Amino acid sequence: MAIDLEVLKSERDKLKDGLREVEGELRKLEAQLKVLRQREIQTKREIEAVSTLIDIKDSREPKPAESKVE
Repeated sequence: MAIDLEVLKSERDKLKDGLREVEGELRKLEAQLKVLRQREIQTKREIEAVSTLIDIKDSREPKPAESKVE
């Protein structure tokens, strides 16, 4: 029993359409991932900047005198 050529062509066309949809979704997800990575980098930079300010503030404040225990 031979497989009908038209059935095979139809199946191939359906698969190609499905592949195009998957590729479109993949491009959207990659774009979202890029945005999230940029937000991550920005947040890390902000954390580093605030940490630096904290370190500067700590270094400028006078340290309390250490009390001697007798």
